[in-house]
Parts: sequence; structure tokens; C-alpha cells
Amino acid sequence: MLLECSCHCGAVKYKVRSYHPYPFMQCYCEICRKTSGSGGYGINLAGDIRTLEVEGEENITIYRAKFQNPEDPEPQQSNLERRFCKHCGSCLWVYSPDYPELMHPFASAVDTELPKPPQHTYMMLDFAPSWVEIPENSSDRYHQRYPEESLAEWHERMGLVDN
Repeated sequence: MLLECSCHCGAVKYKVRSYHPYPFMQCYCEICRKTSGSGGYGINLAGDIRTLEVEGEENITIYRAKFQNPEDPEPQQSNLERRFCKHCGSCLWVYSPDYPELMHPFASAVDTELPKPPQHTYMMLDFAPSWVEIPENSSDRYHQRYPEESLAEWHERMGLVDN
């Protein structure tokens, strides 16, 4: 599926091919909540970076968050590079050097109509604030930290890979 994406002010537009276009995962970590403000739909899509076409790249800034798990003595620097529009602050995508063939569009930046997932995964529940209501559905999956199943594996299990 071709994803057409943009920031709020229109200074940045991009297109990328996604073989895993269902926004099924909600993350409740502090970084996703505070940098995207999107109710947990921060980073849950995967795009083939070889197909990425960006218009307005000069309007993009990068943020590498610090994080601290309760068991860590000191905060750590994330290796994830979050792309934002430097004018309106819209979240655009995340890049991880650990997976150089991928980029992860923020669902909130996607203008293309996304397919509705038949199941959801809720992750990083250890970090959800007490005021957040986590939906309860017996077909959904819940994880205190990261799930073992990747974005690609979820799409494959559900038979939803877009070739």
C-alpha cells in the first residue's frame, strides 16, 4: 500500500510503500505519549525506506529521546531518530539504525485511508498513566513491555501483508 503522508502545515509531504499498513499497536511509553500525543498510535506502521520520497526535507528536524526504565540506574539515549516538522511540530516518522531497511510512519501523519485492524496490541502498559483507560477486548493482546511479535509477524499471522 502506498502511504501518502504530511505534516499539519504542509511544509513536509512524503510517500512510502508499506507492506504492513494496519495500525494495530498502541504504545503507552512516555516517549510516544509526550512526543506524539496521539493516544498511543505513535509508531506502529512500517515503510520500505527504499521507496521513501520526501518533499520539503529541509523542514524536518530530528529528535533522539532519553528514556529511563524503572530498573535502570541512569537515563539512556535512544538510538531511534524521530522526524518532526520544524514549523508545526507534527510527528512524521521514526528511523532506527537497527532496522536500516525500514522507516516507521506515525499513523497521525498518514493521509491515505488506513485499513481497520481486526485485532489490537497494547504495549508498554507498565508506563501507562493511571488516568488512561486501556480498552479490554478478549481478542486483543496486552504487554507490560514490548511484545515478542514484530509488526511484520503480526501482519503475517493475521494474513494482512500487502504485497
